[in-house]
Order: sequence, then C-alpha cells, then structure tokens
Amino acid sequence: MKQHEAESYWGGIVKSMGLVFGDIGTSPIYTLTVIFALTKPTVDNVFGILSLVFWTMTILVTAEYAWLAMSLGRKGEGGTIVLKEILARMLKPGRQMAFVVFLSYLGVCLLLGDGVITPAISILSAVEGMALIPGLEATKQNTLILIAAIIAVGLFIAQYKGTDKVAGAFGPIMVVWFTALTLSGLASIVSMPSVFMAVSPHYAINFMLHHGLEGFFVLSEVILCATGGEALYADMGHLGRKPIMRAWYFAFTALIINYFGQGVFLLGHPQAKNYLFGMIQYQAPILYIPFLILTVMATIIASQAMISGVFSVVYQGITTRIMPLLRVDYTSTHLKSQIYIGSINWILMIAVLIIMLIFKKSENLAAAYGLAVTGTMSITGIMMIMIFSRTTKKWKVPLAVGITLVDLIFFFSCMNKIPHGGYWSIILASFPFATILIWTYGQRALYRALRPLDFETFELAYRQIYSKGRNIPGTGLFFVKEWAVIPPYLVHCIIRSNIIYERNVLISIIRTDEPYGLETDLKTNLAIGLDAIEIRAGYMDILDIEDILKTNGILEKVIFYGIEDIETNNIFWKLFSTIKRQTPNFVQFNKLPAAKLQGVVTRVEM
Repeated sequence: MKQHEAESYWGGIVKSMGLVFGDIGTSPIYTLTVIFALTKPTVDNVFGILSLVFWTMTILVTAEYAWLAMSLGRKGEGGTIVLKEILARMLKPGRQMAFVVFLSYLGVCLLLGDGVITPAISILSAVEGMALIPGLEATKQNTLILIAAIIAVGLFIAQYKGTDKVAGAFGPIMVVWFTALTLSGLASIVSMPSVFMAVSPHYAINFMLHHGLEGFFVLSEVILCATGGEALYADMGHLGRKPIMRAWYFAFTALIINYFGQGVFLLGHPQAKNYLFGMIQYQAPILYIPFLILTVMATIIASQAMISGVFSVVYQGITTRIMPLLRVDYTSTHLKSQIYIGSINWILMIAVLIIMLIFKKSENLAAAYGLAVTGTMSITGIMMIMIFSRTTKKWKVPLAVGITLVDLIFFFSCMNKIPHGGYWSIILASFPFATILIWTYGQRALYRALRPLDFETFELAYRQIYSKGRNIPGTGLFFVKEWAVIPPYLVHCIIRSNIIYERNVLISIIRTDEPYGLETDLKTNLAIGLDAIEIRAGYMDILDIEDILKTNGILEKVIFYGIEDIETNNIFWKLFSTIKRQTPNFVQFNKLPAAKLQGVVTRVEM
C-alpha cells in the first residue's frame, strides 16, 4: 500500500469518526444507567442486557445500515429522501407510490424531531458528570441545566461560520474518545473476562423469556445503544461508503468493549449513579476531570453531526420541492455538503433549550428518546424490502424482512414511552409534517389556479407585438417552470403591457432526482427574438445562475419573475399563503443581482 493510499485510508476513518459516529459514540454515557434504573443488576440480568445491547447494535446498525442500506445510494448520497427517489423510478403513480411518499415524509420528520432531542440528551448527560467531581457533589440540577444550555447556545451560534473549519479537529477528538472508551472497558473486563460470554444470544433470549412484558419494555431503553445508527446512511454523501464502513468496525468494537466493561463495574458497584463516570472515577480518579472534558467535547461533536444532518435533510427537502424555500448559505468552498440554514438553526436552538428545561435530567429525556429512532429505522426497513423485491438482489429480501421485524418490535416497545414524554417526539415531528403537507398540496393547487397558457397561443400574440418593432434594447430574462408552459405573469408582462425586449429568454431550472450533475440546454429561435434556456441540476447542486448565463452568451438587462398574491377564505390555503409570504421566493433563493430584478404580481383566487 503506497503512503498516500495509507494516509487517505486512515484519514477517511478519522473523518468518519468525527462526522458520523458522534451520536452513537456518546450512547455509553447514559444507556446502561437508564436501563438499570428499571432492572435489578443481578448477574443474569447484566448478562442478558449486555447480550441484548450486542445484538441490537449488530442487527440494527451493522446489518440494517452498514450492510443493507449503504448498498443503496444515488451518486453516493443516502437517506430517506434517496430511498423515496429510488422507489419513485420503480413504481407507477398510484396507491403504492402515495404510501412511499407518506413514509418518506414521516421518516424525514422523525429525523428532524430527533435533531432536537439528540443535542439536549447528549450535552445534558455529559454535564451531569460534574456532580461526581469531589467538592461539586452538591451542584443543583438547575445549575447543570444552565451550563448545558450555555454550551448548546454556543454550539448554535458557531454554526454560521460553517463546520468546515472545525470539522478537521472533530475526527482526532473522537478517535481519542473511542480509545478512552476501549481502554476503560478493557481495564474493567480484566477482572472478569467471562463477561464476553454475553455475546451468546441465548442470554438475551433467556432475559426476554424470564421478564415477559417487563422485558419487552426494557427494549425501549436498550435501543438507546443504537441511536445515531441511521447517521451511517444519512451521512454517506459527505464521506463515501468505504470510510464509514471501515470506521464503523472500529467504533463498534470500542462501544462493545466499553459496555461490557461497564457491565463488570456494575456487578461490583450496583449503587453507582452513572456507570461510565463511576467506572472512570474508580479506575483513575486523577483522569476523571480530563475524561469529563473529553465527554463534553464528544457530545458537542455528536450534536454538531445531528445539526449538519438536519441542514442536509432540509436542503434535500427544499430542492425536491417538499419544503418551502429557505435562505441557504454555503459555508465551504470545497465541501458541497457544508451549508447553513439560519431559520432552521434558530428554531432548533430554541427547541433544544425548551426540551432541556422541560425534562431537566438526561434520564427523563431518555424516556422520550427512542420513538423517533425506531420509527425511522422501521421506515428504512419497509422501503428497503420494497426496493430489494424489485431488483436482481431478491436474496436480500428475507434479510431485510427479518431486520424490519426487529425494528418494529423495538418500535412497539417504545410505545410505552408516549405518556412519559415520548409524545414530544410526535409533537416535534408534527410541525415539519404539517408544513410539508400544506406546502406540497398548496403548490399543486396554486399551479392549477394559475391557469397557465400553452406556448402556441402565446406565440401568436407574441409575434404580432414583436413585429411592431417597438422593442426595448437589450435582453429580458423571464423565469418559468418549463418553457412550453407560459405563466400568467408573462402574459401580463408581454401581451397586456407590451414589455418586449430585442431578445427575450425564458429560463427554467429543473432539479433532477440525482444528487449532482449540471446540464444546460439553450433553445434558440422559438420565435423571432425568443429563446429558452433550461438548467438541469441535481438536488444537492449549488447553482451560480449568473455564471451559467454568461457561459451561454446571455447578458441580461433585467430579470422578471412572478409573485402570487393569494386571495382565499379557505383556512388551509391561508396557512399556505402565510408560509409562502414568510419564505424567500425562488429568485432570492438562487441569489440573483437585486438591481436587475422585477417582480410581477398576479392575483390568484384559491
């Protein structure tokens, strides 16, 4: 292996540690502590739980995401929207397609809800470790919440600079974190190597058989060890499949060793408040404060990965037209995935702070955590079954069915969390869900209400006006959805108001279902002095429209676009109209020169 290859091999692994495994990597802080708050720490129970943790991570993260989901990508991108796009090509419009669309919206919204709970639980659980520092035992919970809130606010304020600058430091810090987890786990296991027998699934089955319904509900806490597993697939576009897969085997080993080490510590110290922090303090009191600082850094990185993930999902949502346009800033010149969406950033921050204040302790938050994760995993499973059954890889179907059944068992076990705060997952997901529904239905209804004109009819009138020779010097640019369909504002501009330039260009931007890829198609002489340019771009592509026009020899003097003024008595459309007014229109979204822009208002009755 050449030196360069070796560097990129390890470099990819280190980057993945920082960008992908923050969330799942910080699960050992609270998982076993939460589980054994409900279960007596007997030898049988500890072995049973460790076995469940091992098999949950193997089935739900390694098999579902690392092996199956990551084999399904579009130009290297992954995530729920990508699965929907893959299925869209396989299914005919109808009930099945509607079901897939509904599932994908639900998956996206659950992930967005998760984006609120993850930073809250991880930062809070790390800060709570301060209460074990000698002399700080009496720290009030409100003080801890305040410290966690300050860290969270700092994290959100830093977002607009882009994570590109700090991302370089994330990987090495997470490598240190996983190393610390491995070493502390091994130090504990030395006194009882027989704990590795818990890898055998019969301990897990035994635990479930002996505990009946109570054992079923314990699964809703066991799932905490796999939260963040879905990031393997969602972040695939940032780094590629191979580095994430390689890094996962390292992370998986470190996590299992640490959980098993905590299990040994727990048998000797069942009264400990937090098993991870207790174990470190017991092993090396002198290293406890450095470890605590490392923990806080790891949870900040976990939260950062979640926030970046939310931005990516929202951006995919905007460009695939299921979400309203929002102002997007690109914070990196070379990392396409590095984006910042201000409005989402501040909404997330407020939601995280509210959740911290409502739940107060990380173990209370754990009661709400899991519903969104298991929901997302079940949706991924169902969509994978639908995809594999329609491809040449039909042998993967039984595997996908088995995994999805496991997902659903976990999902139903989390139902008992709904009254204990799990309803917050539903509340948090319902806001984006309502927005998506109002937006997609509203856009369709608006398009119908606008009654566009066909090109042939428009061309007749256009030719008559153009031939009068009273045309304005220069080039006028007109935005349309597609050149063959003429929107009402254009009819108003050219035919009613006789605003006609020597050269008139109809411009349409079409987002394809591929993540990247830019093509332009210039059609000249549709009529005398009338051209059209079609820009086809991937849904993750960032466009410099001015540059594209210059390359195609179009130097526009003025840019026209339509604005709809919606008149309605329907409450649903009123909401749609309000959302539309609050968001930038398509021209502002694409950052065109303000001095050349002319908005033409059309009154629409809905």
